[in-house]
Amino acid sequence: MTIRETIQKIERAISVLYDSREATAIARSVVCTRCGFNFSQLVVHYDDEVQIADLESIVAELAAAKPVQYVLGNALFCDLEFYVREGVLIPRPETEELVEWIASGAKRGARILDVGTGSGAIAVALAKKVEGAEVVAVDISDEALWVAAENVARHSANVTLVKADALGDMSQLGEFDIVVSNPPYIPQSDISAMHRNVVEYEPHTALFVADSDPLCFYRSIAQNGVKMLREGGSLYFEIYEHYGAQVVKMLEEMGYRECEVVKDVFGKERMVWSRR
Repeated sequence: MTIRETIQKIERAISVLYDSREATAIARSVVCTRCGFNFSQLVVHYDDEVQIADLESIVAELAAAKPVQYVLGNALFCDLEFYVREGVLIPRPETEELVEWIASGAKRGARILDVGTGSGAIAVALAKKVEGAEVVAVDISDEALWVAAENVARHSANVTLVKADALGDMSQLGEFDIVVSNPPYIPQSDISAMHRNVVEYEPHTALFVADSDPLCFYRSIAQNGVKMLREGGSLYFEIYEHYGAQVVKMLEEMGYRECEVVKDVFGKERMVWSRR
């Protein structure tokens, strides 16, 4: 088949799961990854013959709503390629905005703590973007730490991985200039409204929290920040779009200053910053 025909085959298989634009993006991602093309090369070679040995299995997995990142084993984040697999949350484009925001204000040699690192995407990206940064990344999942270690090695990043519970005391890790976290924050009551590729494949422990206490991770991490952040240090969160005011109120009650809620490119309140 030609590249064009291959893309069309994938699009047809997943058309009931995704809108046409997303289906095309997924199909192009498969061809680019398996054939070693970038998008510009793909367009030029649309009518060239191509052979993808595992195409049928790829199509079957995608048609079963398995995320393309798990099918291909990688995800692009902050222009870096990360290894991902089931059991570890897929890095989101929205989180790149959080990384860029942190990097733009971080001082050279900053000591940074990433809580709930998952694939290590935030930690590795900050280690690469902030000159001289010393990054510590923690997670409670052994599987996540294994994947994160692969990504730290892949990018030769100055990141130390530690097994730790975000809901426990992390003060033994020392003092930091920056603490950042993209913790579980989606209420369990939202599960029924979410896409199959998320609900059926991505780890629920990295996504969902009980409706009865949706701020549990923010509260624990902020409490740790009170002990671990140096004077004037910064705390950054990615948040559920409806939590902004609640998170700010909680932080102010803990003594954090200059709390700020920031919207993402889609106009959703998705990030919070505060100073210790």
